[in-house]
Amino acid sequence: MLDDIKKTLWATADKLRANMDAAEYKHLVLGLIFVKYISDAFSAKQQELAVRLRDENDEYYFGDASDEDIAAELEVRDYYTASNIFWVPESARWETLRSAAKAPDIGKRIDDALTLIEAENAKLKGILDKRYARAQLPDGKLGELVDLISTIGFGDDPNTARDVLGQVYEYFLGMFANAEGKRGGQFYTPASIVKTLVAVLSPHEGKVYDPCCGSGGMFVQSEKFIEAHGGKLGDVSIYGQEANPTTWRLAAMNLAIRGIDFNLGREPNDTFVKNQHPDLRADYILANPPFNISDWWHGSLMGDPRWVYGDPPQGNANYAWLQHMLYHLKPTGRAGIVLANGSMSSSQNNEGTIRAAMVKADVIEVMVALPGQLFFNTQIPACLWFLVKQKDKRKGEVLFIDARKLGSMISRVQAELTDEVISRIESTVAAWRGEGGDYEDVPGYCRSVPLAEVAQHGHVLTPGRYVGAEEVEDDDEAFAEKMQKLTEKLGEQMAKGAELDLLIRQKLGGLGYEF
Repeated sequence: MLDDIKKTLWATADKLRANMDAAEYKHLVLGLIFVKYISDAFSAKQQELAVRLRDENDEYYFGDASDEDIAAELEVRDYYTASNIFWVPESARWETLRSAAKAPDIGKRIDDALTLIEAENAKLKGILDKRYARAQLPDGKLGELVDLISTIGFGDDPNTARDVLGQVYEYFLGMFANAEGKRGGQFYTPASIVKTLVAVLSPHEGKVYDPCCGSGGMFVQSEKFIEAHGGKLGDVSIYGQEANPTTWRLAAMNLAIRGIDFNLGREPNDTFVKNQHPDLRADYILANPPFNISDWWHGSLMGDPRWVYGDPPQGNANYAWLQHMLYHLKPTGRAGIVLANGSMSSSQNNEGTIRAAMVKADVIEVMVALPGQLFFNTQIPACLWFLVKQKDKRKGEVLFIDARKLGSMISRVQAELTDEVISRIESTVAAWRGEGGDYEDVPGYCRSVPLAEVAQHGHVLTPGRYVGAEEVEDDDEAFAEKMQKLTEKLGEQMAKGAELDLLIRQKLGGLGYEF
């Protein structure tokens, strides 16, 4: 049911886009979904209060108050902020905007509403993107978009509305990433990759950090994982950083729409040069940094305390990201990072030396090779690194998993890891860690390798080098018999081919085209 609603909403919203660039349009749509959410949550709380203020058995009972007194009481800010609900001034509420959807100045009215909401809620300062008055949409399309988003919202239960709007927001993020192609991947990591990271890391409680958080998908999946395993919203503290200002806003809205408390730093900024959380030591780190970025270096980074295993090359940030994340882990913490495959084997500009130092320090826990075509923005093959500060089990070993053949195509150009595959990877790692089930090496899929063997291979961490070839089932048929059958079948096919050649020649000859 909800999947159909999401698809219908997307199809309609995309049609309203007309010729507007998807990269620009997404901010209009996602911003309106956010305003609709905070307004719905506010209205639901207001309706709940209206009932409680009239209930003689409720602690909020307001005696013989008149309707005017009740109306005034419903506008007391403390009721809402105490429940972690954003305060929405009357002129900024969704119904006010909806009633003006056909007005020629609807764009300015939305911008004014966003300005008011920011002024009344310190948490949202600088987050809402006020670009509606200058939106390059054809006449009337913005009003139609307001009408469309007005249809999202199911019942008065704020928890239900939050979940529905959250799912719609997440679905739209993915669709916009797809529509934008290469640029879309800068703010969105495909869900199956995020789910794999979360499944292997198993974040249950504590501090979760993403130093290049995009639109916040890692955090959302972490919360979903926690709730699915009996935990509750708020069992983790969210810390993130993002350099792109518009993506930083998307992340803040993505988290706020689900009621997730977060700290994305004072401002959007470069993680290496202007680290927003210098003293943070996290229980879990999940990240999909941009692959192979060459323009990351700044002179102030020379001798930085994060470079414990060696100075990362100035022309590629991969090993800067790995060391940044290790630096920010607690002694008991774990990190999961998506990187380009080259990171597992490159020896250029000190990378091999750093990787060797990391292997010797025994901070590499699991390496996973991924299938191709998982990303919107690149065809570069990718892998997952799982790092620890200190191993309490399996010391002196690395688990290698080769999942390159486990992708499923969901479109002509896009693959994903199914929930079954993710579950298999999760259970393999859990068994290897001694957290359930018996671990066994599986040729062609997984193998636990001692560090001495990794050293023999020049500290290259490519899983395919270690897991071996997949075992081929023996069908017990003798080679001579199998060869006889295959030869007979080939003979039949060649004879059939010759008949078809003759027939084609005859037909063409009948038309006067002989050769």
